[in-house]
Amino acid sequence: MQQDILVNWSPQETRVAVVESGAVQELHIERSLERGIVGNVYLGKVARVLPGMQSAFIDIGLERAAFLHVADVWQRQAEGEPPSQARSGQPLVPIEKQVFEGQSLMVQVIKDPIGTKGARLSTQISIAGRHLVFLPQDDHIGVSQKIPFELRDALRQRVQGLVGQEGGGFILRTNAEDSSDAELQDDIAYLRKTWARIKDASIRRPAGSLLHQDLTLLQRVLRDMVSEATQSIRIDSGEQHQALLAFAQEFMPKAAERLQLYKGERPIFDLYAIDDEVARALGRRVDLKSGGYLIIDQTEALTTVDVNTGGYVGARNFEDTIFKTNLEAAQAIARQLRLRNLGGIIIADFIDMGRSDHQEAVMAELKKQLARDRVKTMVGGFSPLGLLEMTRKRTRESLAHMLCEPCPSCEGKGIVKTPRSVAYDVLREILREARQFNPREFRVVAHPAVIDLFLDEESQHLAGLSDFINKPISLQSDAALGPDRYDIVLL
Repeated sequence: MQQDILVNWSPQETRVAVVESGAVQELHIERSLERGIVGNVYLGKVARVLPGMQSAFIDIGLERAAFLHVADVWQRQAEGEPPSQARSGQPLVPIEKQVFEGQSLMVQVIKDPIGTKGARLSTQISIAGRHLVFLPQDDHIGVSQKIPFELRDALRQRVQGLVGQEGGGFILRTNAEDSSDAELQDDIAYLRKTWARIKDASIRRPAGSLLHQDLTLLQRVLRDMVSEATQSIRIDSGEQHQALLAFAQEFMPKAAERLQLYKGERPIFDLYAIDDEVARALGRRVDLKSGGYLIIDQTEALTTVDVNTGGYVGARNFEDTIFKTNLEAAQAIARQLRLRNLGGIIIADFIDMGRSDHQEAVMAELKKQLARDRVKTMVGGFSPLGLLEMTRKRTRESLAHMLCEPCPSCEGKGIVKTPRSVAYDVLREILREARQFNPREFRVVAHPAVIDLFLDEESQHLAGLSDFINKPISLQSDAALGPDRYDIVLL
């Protein structure tokens, strides 16, 4: 399956779309104001050592000093053991014996500054590649816990052979499970070159300098998304095209030849109506070509996908109609998971199929489509209730969480009370207040739809309540209030 990567760049936001066969499969967004500093490497200067807290404050050139705890100070371990394993059961060397005020120290940010707290640091440097994480201070070869246990030894030996005499520690990431030796070799070369640049900068630059910044989205496109299927990477900014070309020529020469500067008059995302696709990806309903549709609901715990036949009646009989709808839905679900970047537990409620061969065919189609996903997914079978369960690794915020916030009117529930329900709440609240207080008048401030109801259909009930409590009730419309919000003012 051939793919094109389109990059829309602006000073405030970078958007990347992965297009296959004319359809958008993935969308990635990075905003300059929301970019964190986790992963950045600095040459810091120890400002204060606090033995009582077993911590030190490090000046890394930011507004607030960063924080280094003794547990995050790296120490070389015997026989290349991973630090956590080597340290287990051993007392930590006190921080005052490891660092001193005025000392220059290479550190990496492991937690962004939050509120009044500075960034949290570690002296163990790690650099992430496409398939591997490089630990230049260590000699240990580790494997992600998510890779099946029976595959780990073979993978470890492969990497050990590729690392050779130059040494260094490496951790195989989850997506390294299916990588070739050539891909791993390219990753090792890129990581070593990056580390060489960091070391060189640490010698030339003063304390408080940024030595290495975690890759931008544009650079991660080259590192993580380019594959043999990639035909072109088109970018609409001349300046960024030059910067990306220089990066690719140094670290990923194979990707450099696919980079193209887009000079068209139409905005680059208009080529495949990507903005329209994004707008649809924020909605609940996804229409299928056959006339069926999906309803996708994202909750805190899981995502549910409901498949419906809608207006599709094209097959010879009802059973075939259901089967064809479910097959098309399987393709659409896999695409929507990528496009919306939905992670965690996903439950798909396909239309009930009476035949087991139909179930197996739908399952096979779903797995085939999910195999194209660069994010790890696991699919279970159909449950006794006909639900298909799967999981998809959470890699970043979903599209909806990144672009949207909960509705201020419904607070994310997706529903609000009807004007009549709100009107009856108001009447009960006035009666409750009248029993406790003795104002001259009650004034109801509410949404125009509620006020209109009191002036028309509910006017008799309002007048009856006014007579019952023997107090006048006035009305005030306020469009700024939510549909189910109101105030009762005691005058």
